[in-house]
Amino acid sequence: MARYFDVHPVDPQPRAMTQVAGILQDGGLVAYPTDSCFALGCSLDNAEGKERIARIRNLDNKHHFTLVCADFSQLGQFVHLDNAVFRAVKASTPGPYTFILPATKEVPRRLLHPKKKTVGVRIPEHPVVRELLKVVGEPILSSTLLLPEMEEPMTDGWAIKDRLDHEIDAVVDSGECGLEPTTVVDYSEGYPVVTRAGAGNPTAFQ
Repeated sequence: MARYFDVHPVDPQPRAMTQVAGILQDGGLVAYPTDSCFALGCSLDNAEGKERIARIRNLDNKHHFTLVCADFSQLGQFVHLDNAVFRAVKASTPGPYTFILPATKEVPRRLLHPKKKTVGVRIPEHPVVRELLKVVGEPILSSTLLLPEMEEPMTDGWAIKDRLDHEIDAVVDSGECGLEPTTVVDYSEGYPVVTRAGAGNPTAFQ
């Protein structure tokens, strides 16, 4: 059964964040809130966690998983950014955007798009995930909690626990966090292509 953590949306309890970080570091899979909607997350070195996310969401190997980063300097360790892309990404973070960018050698090969050698990255604005990232000390490998039979992501923590109780290890609930997933901007060819318009205003990239 998944553990359930009811945390404050602005000032999450340190003990709870430490426990959730421990679950991630021990190979667990966690549902947690972001500034767009709930996400499924595991540690970067958790190969089984990645496969569990893929099974829950019915994803193929062309899906771009996202490295959810604490800040811009951490993001810069995992993707290549030229000056123009640097400015565009910097201006939109933190916020509800995912950027598809060429990966550095710091990204494990199994996390890359099989052909493009790219990876998704984002810096969320939600206080709970920002605190969790601070405690974990590295990015969380994530994907939107959008189940294959549903048209919209799940938003209620107890409903997530009820639906995925035997498939994940923890649910972090801080109340409503929105219905829309991130806006996805693909820079894999060196220029922006909005592949999904979501919570973030896509105008600057069109």
